[in-house]
Amino acid sequence: MTLHVEPVARVEMLIRRPVAEVYRAFVDPAVTSRFWFTRGSDVLSPGAVVTWYWDMYGVSAQVTVKALEPNRRIRIEWPTPVEWVFTERTGDATLVVITASGFSGDDDAKVAQALDSMGGFSLAIAGCKAYLEHGVELNLVADHAPDAHVKTS
Repeated sequence: MTLHVEPVARVEMLIRRPVAEVYRAFVDPAVTSRFWFTRGSDVLSPGAVVTWYWDMYGVSAQVTVKALEPNRRIRIEWPTPVEWVFTERTGDATLVVITASGFSGDDDAKVAQALDSMGGFSLAIAGCKAYLEHGVELNLVADHAPDAHVKTS
């Protein structure tokens, strides 16, 4: 197989909440930890390097903030580029589009990374929707691979 186009992971979801609330859900770890990662070292800010933790899996990731446009766009390196675009819709709704790109390795590895990224961001955006619209924490990320949880004493 030879790729003719570099793979890109793209997910989108309409979240029926005001754009400022949806944007905050992805920049403030106090909110994000309710539907995606366990905790974050700080709020996203321009040029910041923050750490996101998935304690149940014993992993963390350093994230570098490349661009923040309040209520419009977030761009990070993790280690590849990831961008959130927030588009205000009528009726206090927000369309969120998340795009991840820049995958590395051979063609098979790039495709595998794109598919994995698309799956992960699909869970995150669905969890965000449930939390913001209904106040429900679905535990999608934690329950996705329960056998991979780190054993604690």
